[in-house]
Amino acid sequence: MESEDRAWKSEIAMRRCAKAALLLCHLKSLQRTTDEEMQKREFHELKIQLLKERSKINKIKLCALVELFVQLLLLLSIWTFFFVLFAKAFGTCERFYSTY
Repeated sequence: MESEDRAWKSEIAMRRCAKAALLLCHLKSLQRTTDEEMQKREFHELKIQLLKERSKINKIKLCALVELFVQLLLLLSIWTFFFVLFAKAFGTCERFYSTY
């Protein structure tokens, strides 16, 4: 009788251990799937952040190009102003226009 009780108790213990092992395995697989989902979500968020940064960089480049163009126009205007001013001061414009 005692040997049957021991065999029965050991069988119950083995079943409990197997059940616990299955539950742990299932829990680990759930954690893996949630980890994978979190990684996918983080990857997607990082992609969006990268696209935002790229668009921001493109806007900065465009603004820098427009600023350079405006500076060149301003410089050209200042040169033209001083050229006309000096040309009138030295009378070179009158000689230039009289030849045509």
